[in-house]
Amino acid sequence: MKEKLVSIKNKILRYASHNYVMLSFVVSCLINSYILRAFTVKNYWAVRPILAELGMCLIFCSIGFLIKPKRRVIYYSIMAGVFAFLCGANSVYYTNYRSFISLSLLSTASQLGGVANAVTGYILELKDLVFIWSVPFVIVVHCLLKKRRPQHFEDAANAQKGKKNPGKLVLAGVICLAVFAVTLQGSDFSKLRKQWNREYVLGKFGVCIYEISDVVSSISAKFNTVWGYEESQQTFSEFYDSNSENHGKNEYTDIFKGKNLLVIHAESIQNFTLDTYINGEPLTPNLQKLASEGLYFSNFHSQESVGTSSDSEFVFSTSMLPASSGTVAINYWDRDYISIPKLLGEKGYYAFSMHGNNGSYWNRLNLHNSLGYQRLYHSSNDFVIDETIGLGLSDKSFFRQSISKIQQIAQEHENFYGTMIMLTNHTPFTDIENYSDYQVDFKYKKYNEATGSYEEVSADFLEGTTLGSYFKSVHYADEAIGQFISDLDSAGLLEDTVIAIYGDHDAKIKEPEYEYYYNYDPFTGEALDDDDEGYIEINDFMYNLNRGVPFIIWAKDMPCEPKEITKIMGMYDCLPTLGNMFGFESDYALGTDIFSLKKNEENIVILPDASFITDKVYYDSQSGDYFDLTKYKNLSTVVSCNQVYKDYVSPVYSEERDGAFKSTAGDYSEENMTALINDGVVDDEYIQYYSDYAEKRIEVSNAIIYHDLIREQENPPTEENAS
Repeated sequence: MKEKLVSIKNKILRYASHNYVMLSFVVSCLINSYILRAFTVKNYWAVRPILAELGMCLIFCSIGFLIKPKRRVIYYSIMAGVFAFLCGANSVYYTNYRSFISLSLLSTASQLGGVANAVTGYILELKDLVFIWSVPFVIVVHCLLKKRRPQHFEDAANAQKGKKNPGKLVLAGVICLAVFAVTLQGSDFSKLRKQWNREYVLGKFGVCIYEISDVVSSISAKFNTVWGYEESQQTFSEFYDSNSENHGKNEYTDIFKGKNLLVIHAESIQNFTLDTYINGEPLTPNLQKLASEGLYFSNFHSQESVGTSSDSEFVFSTSMLPASSGTVAINYWDRDYISIPKLLGEKGYYAFSMHGNNGSYWNRLNLHNSLGYQRLYHSSNDFVIDETIGLGLSDKSFFRQSISKIQQIAQEHENFYGTMIMLTNHTPFTDIENYSDYQVDFKYKKYNEATGSYEEVSADFLEGTTLGSYFKSVHYADEAIGQFISDLDSAGLLEDTVIAIYGDHDAKIKEPEYEYYYNYDPFTGEALDDDDEGYIEINDFMYNLNRGVPFIIWAKDMPCEPKEITKIMGMYDCLPTLGNMFGFESDYALGTDIFSLKKNEENIVILPDASFITDKVYYDSQSGDYFDLTKYKNLSTVVSCNQVYKDYVSPVYSEERDGAFKSTAGDYSEENMTALINDGVVDDEYIQYYSDYAEKRIEVSNAIIYHDLIREQENPPTEENAS
């Protein structure tokens, strides 16, 4: 036995000595795969994806044996480059979308033209370029062999003559994959096939299998009218046959029936900004006022995927979910959807949309027509570009020019429904510095012993930071909304009009920006670092919960009392909620009228990766963990210096009160936050029930989108059409 083991060992060493270039490629791929997972899903000690990656690399390596040893460096360096590119691209993509790239998203690449500076100047980081090392590494290994062992390639060629090396490598790779496969569960293969949870798939299966599976999934989606139709039709029919419940009337039923509706699509406005104060003054005074006078849904979440703003428009309008493969705006805009514009159009409303960008951005000219808008007013045809901020026409100019257009619409039509899509508050927020003098410093008074008086001190705080620029941009957007409401009133357009405002998605601000924000001590002018006792570190749950956006329904003369609704709510709940108020309904809505829920009845917000949020927990489908929401308040409204001193305008420094500022993390210490993960507030049955609930609705939404099932349901083929 010992001799056999020694023989095997010698064969492996001999084999390796003839294939250093190939091994350099394999090692580089394994290291890059590990680095990517460390940067993103953070499963540092996972062995299974390494085994899967090794198996795939060995199979790819087999092709190299079809080339002479001296020239294999060309193949392996190209393959190393391809793998490095995939890792780098996934790293960049994950930074912005918390997901990974997909072949189905190539069609959306045209949307990057307007935000290229955001990609290179803000999203792209130095760490994303680290993967490039693998290419020169493979080349250097080849060059060293050529220089120090001139006979290496000839010896390798002689040693491999007549041997079935490609087949052996494929066999070795298959064995690795087989060992990997037996460690998996049935649910793992299901997630690989469905591709909803890309974080989970890449973290569990590695880069190679993820990308191959994605290619298969994306190609099959292109032929979805042929493949999977019967299964999708069955899923669709079974779901709607068993979900025909009617919640009936409530106190908000028809309260706005016959009124006009103007929806403001507030670009990148996050909910915490409505409770943010800078030097004792509200960051968003106009939104605060509207929220206090209307119906304010303070626990509201966007459900966008990679289609970002266009996804939010789609989900808001249809009460469905984003496509799991590709985007509705680019890939599936030509389907038949039941939407708010169509439902109100049936009641005689004129439906229009306005945007300060061109109509081709996110394919809005086609998408909005498909959703039932009768006209999209856009920058190319309908607005004078007299002030440009960021991606296009400034919000203030956009709103100002819109008033006369809305007046004309109101004169020509008895009722109207309009969507006003804002633009200025779009990443990377740098341009706003040229148009805003809003200050995001921290002012306080400190006693000067030399002069014997108190003098105002200005700590830099958020000046010069991305989050600071975002706050300035949000303040500008708030001013634009306030002026728009005022101008509507002056034009007499508010008398019979309801205003609905939603944030389309979060601002994609990175975690380090928030950690600086939470840990900044204005009295020292520095932020704590992670070895300080008072340092607050944010986990993924805390970060994602802070991504919530506002939803406000307001009218000049509200027919009901102002109210803050704290129940969890998602973008797909808007159609049924507004429908109950305005008197329309969609038979295909996946969301819920928030006012129809009983006092103790839970709602659920389904996220595109099958994670979900209820009134009790935030469940992460990638990690399988949940976070207790019953004991948590968003730290963005509590722990930063501006929030601690929000009731003071330039507070007077007190050594007794302020000298120990940030000395403890308090309720938000790492220990306390970790204790909220899987703390037993719900049981496994609860998680399984809502996981099944979420996955079923994603399946149904995808079935409708991919196979255009509503068109078939609403317009079934007749014998005449068939002939």
